[in-house]
Amino acid sequence: MNKLNIMIVGVGGQGTLLASKVIGNVALNKSYDVKMSEVHGMAQRGGSVVTYVKLAEEVYSPIVEKGEADIILAFEQLEALRWIEYLKPAGRLLINNQQIDPMPVIIGNAKYPDNIIEKLRDKYPNIRVIDAFKIAKESGNIKTVNTVMIGLMARSLDFEKEDWFISIKEMVPEKFIEVNIRAFEAGYNY
Repeated sequence: MNKLNIMIVGVGGQGTLLASKVIGNVALNKSYDVKMSEVHGMAQRGGSVVTYVKLAEEVYSPIVEKGEADIILAFEQLEALRWIEYLKPAGRLLINNQQIDPMPVIIGNAKYPDNIIEKLRDKYPNIRVIDAFKIAKESGNIKTVNTVMIGLMARSLDFEKEDWFISIKEMVPEKFIEVNIRAFEAGYNY
């Protein structure tokens, strides 16, 4: 793995920032140069959140431009659709099939789009969909959707499973480590 551009997209409260820290920490522990950046508007009110994690021997900018993402980890369907133009043509799109209504939908000014995953499958063949919310719940905490998604992605990367466990232990508060390890394993083995 010479370089990797990852985008993590979701809504406020889904743990995108923690996910970027876990991923970045794995790479740092393996001596990669890592740059991270985050963009969030009304994140505390369920607004869109995107974080970038770039790793390589040398990284000059933390921002992933349109068409440059090797992987998009989408914690919610609409966010996958919103950020899809950033994915490389041969990039991988990993989607949690959860739907979280944005404020315009909640107040009745908009409708949540239909058939998002089907529309994305038509244009992007390298897509994987998972019910990360259900898996997180079964793992013991619905707030581990982010770790389930990391596990799903981790299986295809050049880091050992133990590298991920070390990073989770270093980045996650101690009382939540065990449930996050279970969630990671469930995503990894999906």
